[in-house]
Amino acid sequence: MRFKSPKSNSFQVFAISGVNTISFGIQASPNAKKGLLGFGVERIDTAENQRFPMLGFKVFPSVIPEPNETTQVSTMDHPIQSLVWDDFTAKPDHAYEYVFHPIKGKPKNLDRSAKPISIKVKTEPLFSKNTHDVFFNRGVASSQAYTRKFGELKPDELPAEKGKQALQWLTRELDEAILKFIGNAKKGDTLLGCFYEFRYEPVAREIKAAINRGVDVKLIIDGKVNGKKDSKTGKMVESFPREDNIRMLKAAKIPKKNYKLREARPSNIQHNKFMVLIKGGKKPTEVWTGSTNISLGGFSGQTNVGNWVRDPEIAKQFKAYWDLLKKDPGATPGLERAEANAANKALRDAVADLNDVPSEIEDIQEGATPVFSPRAGLGMLDLYVRLVDSAKACSCITLAFGINENFKTKLLDNTGMSHMVFMLLEKRDAPNPRSKSEFVAIKAVNNVYQAFGSFIKNPVYQWAKETNAKLLQLNSHVVYVHSKFLLMDPLGEDPVVVTGSANFSKASTNDNDENMLIIRGDQRVADIYFTEFNRLFNHYYFRSVVELTSKRNSNKPSKDGLFLDEDDKWLQKYKPGKLKAKRLNLYTSMEGAKTI
Repeated sequence: MRFKSPKSNSFQVFAISGVNTISFGIQASPNAKKGLLGFGVERIDTAENQRFPMLGFKVFPSVIPEPNETTQVSTMDHPIQSLVWDDFTAKPDHAYEYVFHPIKGKPKNLDRSAKPISIKVKTEPLFSKNTHDVFFNRGVASSQAYTRKFGELKPDELPAEKGKQALQWLTRELDEAILKFIGNAKKGDTLLGCFYEFRYEPVAREIKAAINRGVDVKLIIDGKVNGKKDSKTGKMVESFPREDNIRMLKAAKIPKKNYKLREARPSNIQHNKFMVLIKGGKKPTEVWTGSTNISLGGFSGQTNVGNWVRDPEIAKQFKAYWDLLKKDPGATPGLERAEANAANKALRDAVADLNDVPSEIEDIQEGATPVFSPRAGLGMLDLYVRLVDSAKACSCITLAFGINENFKTKLLDNTGMSHMVFMLLEKRDAPNPRSKSEFVAIKAVNNVYQAFGSFIKNPVYQWAKETNAKLLQLNSHVVYVHSKFLLMDPLGEDPVVVTGSANFSKASTNDNDENMLIIRGDQRVADIYFTEFNRLFNHYYFRSVVELTSKRNSNKPSKDGLFLDEDDKWLQKYKPGKLKAKRLNLYTSMEGAKTI
């Protein structure tokens, strides 16, 4: 939801709320900015009879010259020096009032006499009766919060109750949502599942419970045989995820009649993670989909999202896709090349025949359109590239496996006063020494701003040494960013959200079993995705800067950005044309903001 405070001569506050996250933008007049040290922020929760100042990490160096890892301060004493701010600690379906106190004076003699600005907001419910509900995990095992709450230990190394708390903190409500989806299947219903990884015990147990209560459960599980000899050790590496999946199926005592292994096309990834609920075994009604693999790391480590879709037409199309995949189509090992090519072409043709998909932005229908893979050509990837490149104000995208060259080619001319593009990457976009192609960099001159997975490796001032999902043994390959979604003009009147299992790559379009949803015109969905993207981007942008600065300074810590300015110089970052000014303008010019 989108909100704005009453307008005054000095300040106005704008807000976008998701489920757990609220993003704020503050418009200030030139006179109000003079001598402004920042804002003290109070949050009022009438339902719980609470009013308290929000806390922060950054401090005035003249007041606390040597903060340590336990330092946490009130923003009323060490204000927020930003006109764009977020609260990542909100509760679902909750009303709040935020009071922003302009603070001037000197760090040791603060002037809090200016009139405060209040804004009332309401967050989205976790579970609703809308067509779409969206669930994000925390996705920030690499964080001050995890380190301060749980240290550097894995959840299963903590005392039992503390370990449960750690997992709950990491998963947030993502696992709760998928378990509820499965739990909604009653006796006589059918539940169709299609999974790349199936090795998260809570989900496997819930599936078995559904079978026990009379749900007709039918699963397609990735079972390709792709084991090979390790070139370094000479030992055989078992097929993945086949062997892990089979072990979980056996451990959960899921009968063989309830699942089929997807074994064709072993060189490709059977990358789906979806379920279809069929009420009474006859009418497809709901779909669970998204980026979350059914694994501990999928729910608790890397960034992931789940989508619960209550739309019979969408469910019908997913069922048709499931019916196609249950035949295990595509080339099987041992076929001659011509036979294999023909089998794979038949699969792509059959996928393309399932439903109509848009080829141009103007062809995207209001509501949701599913896109299934594998399919011939790069038409869908080209459409995703155009969505990012054609936004009026802003586009956002998460990329787990680097930036496809098609995006770079299109965005190279995105200069001048063009729209902003925010990219959240698993790792820094850098030249590959093994590549023969010339490296193309897209950056701020192209209005492209990147954050990449990183963590604070060494303690520096008040910032504690962090852990990450790899060190916690939650993930080994994709450690930070595994979600796959893009947003086109999310704060506009007609936002577009693309989300699902595919990695915006050639392989995810032409070769892998994948599914995506293109959702147009749903501001509620766009707001949830936008606020969560903000949370993740801001988290990793700070760590990316710390990492790059540390490398430039030969791993010596720098004070840059870690402390508050002692005067109003921080506002120079909001000069016209700068990143922060552009981001602020997104909020102050958004469509549909209301005052409550």
